[in-house]
Amino acid sequence: MNKMTKRVAVLAISAMMVMGSSLTASAANADRSYTYNYDYWGDVQDSPDAYTVSDVFTSTDLGLDVKMKAPQGLYVKDNLVYICDTGNNRILELERVSREKFEVKRIIDSFKGNVEVTTFSGPTDIAVSEEGEFFIADKGNERILKLDSDLNYMTQFDKPVDSSLDPNASFLPTKIVIDTAGRVYCVASGINKGLIKYENDTTFSGFVGATPVTYDWADYIWKKLATQEQRAQMESFVPTEYDNAYIDHEGFIYVVTDSVEEEDLDAGEVDPIRKLNLLGNDILVRNGEWPVFGDLYFGEGGGHTGPSYFTDVTVMENDIYVVLDRNRGRLFGYDDQGRMVYAFGSNGNMDGYFNQPSALEHMGHDLLVLDSLDCSLTLFTVTEFGSLIYQAIEQFDDGDYVGSGESWQKVMDIDGNYDLAYIGIGRALLRQEQYAEAMDYFELKYDDENYSKAFKQYRKDWVEEHIVIIVILLLAVFLIPLGIGKVKSIKHEIDTADIFRI
Repeated sequence: MNKMTKRVAVLAISAMMVMGSSLTASAANADRSYTYNYDYWGDVQDSPDAYTVSDVFTSTDLGLDVKMKAPQGLYVKDNLVYICDTGNNRILELERVSREKFEVKRIIDSFKGNVEVTTFSGPTDIAVSEEGEFFIADKGNERILKLDSDLNYMTQFDKPVDSSLDPNASFLPTKIVIDTAGRVYCVASGINKGLIKYENDTTFSGFVGATPVTYDWADYIWKKLATQEQRAQMESFVPTEYDNAYIDHEGFIYVVTDSVEEEDLDAGEVDPIRKLNLLGNDILVRNGEWPVFGDLYFGEGGGHTGPSYFTDVTVMENDIYVVLDRNRGRLFGYDDQGRMVYAFGSNGNMDGYFNQPSALEHMGHDLLVLDSLDCSLTLFTVTEFGSLIYQAIEQFDDGDYVGSGESWQKVMDIDGNYDLAYIGIGRALLRQEQYAEAMDYFELKYDDENYSKAFKQYRKDWVEEHIVIIVILLLAVFLIPLGIGKVKSIKHEIDTADIFRI
């Protein structure tokens, strides 16, 4: 039976398992909380928490005289955190002064320079270059600002001039990322041609990474046969608009969209998260047992239905990427192979739960989530279990395969049902050329691809080790029958010679 067809059969059970595990989140000493994963069969498996809520910061906690209002954007640079306080037309610069404490360093609500408007109007995102230059999506003023580190106006990026865009439409930049060369990639409301790309001199240089167009063949044929009036009433086949973007330490851009439908996900016709190279091609690896789209089951819970709607993504230096689901307030972590590492979170009013999560960032291994409805910033710090997972992954990437295997074993000691621990040990053994042992671990978790790799190497080594015996046996197979035949031939000649002699 196809694994995706299990959705209807296990929907109620899995939903109750997730909801039941979520209810234990408030137990301070609980070994397991609202974290979960999926096994090979797609069943929900409880998991020890990879993260714990360190603190939730509200306007009062930060000492703000004017409370935050509908904050949208979040950016981390070193020990500084920038929040786009969209409703108050300002940007908050926070400094992390200790592991669990943030302080407001300054409030940015204006800048200096020879430009008509030196204030913000509904800023929705911010990025900071290595030189300390600020790039701000000033949505209400229909521009992307570039300021120096002292908040002096440098330049701005305006609506791109392109024949495919409506000249009368407003330019509403919502999310931005910048690369090391100062190029700007922008997500703008109403533009579904991919990311808008600007060179560092503000020149518009095209669109990057437009999503593939999907459509139903029956609708396509009908559209060809329909009249002009009928076509006007039909839905157009257009690319999907992105919701957010993140540029990783290698310069690849991760983009997410929440414009997905359940049937399209099941059919594999839409990817809610993509990893774009310089050419705008999707190079995200998807080697996991399950697609990279968050929850596998779309049951009702807390008034929320449908699939996960990804609203933001962040990528750590170990290539673990975490996506934020605004539908059910969850975070999903995946490794560089597309395997789910953990999933946690939910909707609600307790610490670690959200009402309207809008932005996600990481600071080292810690995670920050901005809630635009609660106007709060939640800090998640990694647990011992999560640290061991990261340690095992990072050791493997650094070539320390023995250490990686040992770390995965510690993970397994904590949670014997954690599939990635078995696969991780298997991969570590594979790199240590212990192929037979690696095959045992891959077989336990039905990892056919890695099992095949290990078996191929095991077979190659076995043949090399036994090549002499194999050659002897092969020669024996061919030579012994020849020898026997030769002996019989000689014996026959002798026997016939005796007869002729008589």
